[in-house]
Amino acid sequence: MKKAILFFAAAGLLMTSCQKFKKAEGGLEYKIVDDNAKEKAVSGDLLALDMVVKTDRDSTMQSTYDMGVPQIVQLYPDSIIAKNPGDPTGLFKYVGEGDSLVFKINLDSMAAKTHQPKPEFADKFIVYSIKVKKHFKKGKLTDQQLGEQVQKYFEEELNKHKAAEPAKLEKYIKDKSLKTTKTASGLQYVITKPGTGANAKVGDSIHVNYVGSLTTGKVFDTNLPDVAKKEKIFNAQRPYEALKFQLGVDGVIPGWTEAFQLFNKGTKATLVIPSSLAYGDRPSGVIPPYAPLVFEVEVLDIKPGKVPAPTATTPGMVAPTGTTAPAATAPATKAPAAKK
Repeated sequence: MKKAILFFAAAGLLMTSCQKFKKAEGGLEYKIVDDNAKEKAVSGDLLALDMVVKTDRDSTMQSTYDMGVPQIVQLYPDSIIAKNPGDPTGLFKYVGEGDSLVFKINLDSMAAKTHQPKPEFADKFIVYSIKVKKHFKKGKLTDQQLGEQVQKYFEEELNKHKAAEPAKLEKYIKDKSLKTTKTASGLQYVITKPGTGANAKVGDSIHVNYVGSLTTGKVFDTNLPDVAKKEKIFNAQRPYEALKFQLGVDGVIPGWTEAFQLFNKGTKATLVIPSSLAYGDRPSGVIPPYAPLVFEVEVLDIKPGKVPAPTATTPGMVAPTGTTAPAATAPATKAPAAKK
């Protein structure tokens, strides 16, 4: 019986993979992979999608799975779609909740339509793999009511990430056998190589090497070119040099501002930073909401500086974030905002 089940499962996968792409207007090609929804989307509806965007060289350009939150698209009326042949949002009328869709954008057709040079990061196609997670039906709802449904859905998704964060931190530290020092704010760190001299203080100019990753091990940014190439996030358009910032003045996440006051020149350390000292509930680049971050840092130099005058500050950004490829143009629109 088990062999029979395995056979039919394999046969189903084979049939899915062999499905031919259908032609659509504007150089689009598509196929429906999963077709289970009883109700398909209609004009005015919104869909929450998980989406992976790849080049035909199998290089991932964008993924909502990395971000941890889906993307919202809205179905336009056919009259609008007809004026924009090749707009992939016209394909979403074929799917509903639980369905999957794959479509390819022909770069030659796109270049001809936009009168822009054909991008060099792919040969002929950009490939979108879509999974519909939630179908919001417009029906007789007002824009405000529809927007409130979407807002509630995203709040529920964010709460799932928030609830999962403590376990992520605990598992990472346990799996890596880290003996961290934990501060009152929740910052955890391990000094792997002590430095010399006085610790950095607010106003000092800090020069550092760093590698930033998620607790999954995925590296999202570094100033080291060899690491960037190894992790396939190298960006030829950015300089790979020591990051320089004035402690307490330039925009870095709060976890960095606290941590570097604990280190002196030459220090190497591992930082485990809770999201409350990083990006919180705000996705950033490939960093999901409520994501604890891990940094391997080395203090290359500390140059004395003046303590700045007190000002109102807000959490800023870490070092420049590298990207794997030019950003894909997602077939999406923002959800309608709830009216006050």
